[in-house]
Amino acid sequence: MSAVDLTSITKSFGATKVLGGIDLAIAEGEFLTLVGPSGCGKSTLIRIIAGLETQDAGSVAIGGRPVDHLRAHERRVAMVFQSYALYPHMTVRHNIALPLIMARLNLAERLPLVRLLSPRRRAVMARIEEEVNAVASGLQLGHLLDRKPAQLSGGQRQRVALGRAMVRHPDVFLMDEPLSNLDAKLRVHMRSELADLHKRLGSTFIYVTHDQIEAMTMSDRVAMMDQGEILQLGTPSELYEAPTNIKVAQFIGSPAINLLPARIGPSGAVELFGRTIGLGTSLPAGSAVTLGLRPEAFSVLQNETGAANRPSLPVKLHRKENLGSEYILHFDLPGQEQATIIMRAPAAVATGLNEAELVFLTFEAAQCHLFDADGRRITPRDAGRVVLPLRA
Repeated sequence: MSAVDLTSITKSFGATKVLGGIDLAIAEGEFLTLVGPSGCGKSTLIRIIAGLETQDAGSVAIGGRPVDHLRAHERRVAMVFQSYALYPHMTVRHNIALPLIMARLNLAERLPLVRLLSPRRRAVMARIEEEVNAVASGLQLGHLLDRKPAQLSGGQRQRVALGRAMVRHPDVFLMDEPLSNLDAKLRVHMRSELADLHKRLGSTFIYVTHDQIEAMTMSDRVAMMDQGEILQLGTPSELYEAPTNIKVAQFIGSPAINLLPARIGPSGAVELFGRTIGLGTSLPAGSAVTLGLRPEAFSVLQNETGAANRPSLPVKLHRKENLGSEYILHFDLPGQEQATIIMRAPAAVATGLNEAELVFLTFEAAQCHLFDADGRRITPRDAGRVVLPLRA
């Protein structure tokens, strides 16, 4: 049984279609990330799951039962927001305890006079205190329970927001860009904490982000969204190694994939800047295609003779970016004003290259991604031996 089932979810705001028929099944205990550019509909979708928005059509089921008729607090989900949404006048202890207080005490028991006289209230509050302490201990917040949000760092506030969600023991955790307000170093730390938390709890996490690094490093599966649709659903490796279209290929991966204009030659093989590559397709000769190569696919040669049967391209180094153990290299292709290639290279390779020096980038034909004129992935077929280019 799936933890969450979405069936044909559609949503529009006025004349603007936000979601165009989403079907998605999320497994029990899975960490699924909705990723995509701003405005693609991912936050709207998670708010529909939470009950904070109402879909125009379709249904939401949690734990095998429909929840469309239930209000947000009845759905046994907990949501962590981008802004944390902590109450500034309350201590960490009271922020974490608040969901339990609202759920377990009636209106009368929350009144100032009754709270002093009610034995039941004292018993309930003692139990809540135990649960808050247990959650705070697991999140390393025990020494901060009497502080207020203004006295906390960004990472500490984030953990308080997580604690407030955890204390309810929800069936599903929903997280809407919870790390976007943190600095780069703290985001890296919190990614690790969230992944560890998911492993400890074994709960279902649905996570929304526009940061593909967060999606790739934490998720069991990733749903790549654009313009209200899911373009591809799969493991992080599947989206990286076999993107179904150009939009997925461009979004997933850092630095971004190199996309180069190519065509199908008379022999049926792919031609890149007049050079034949050992890949063929079922497309007719003359068809325009796009060839994609990840930055780590390239090797650098000082001359073309070392390419053996691999395709190679003459390039000139334009710029280096030093990342410490590796470099990001930007190359220009002589005679191709609009074409540049970005390569990820070890420091030992990059330090031996000089700007404006003519070198050759070589790659395996098997590392190429091919896309047709509509941006859809093409499965290439072997076109025989690679024909090495003439020196440019």
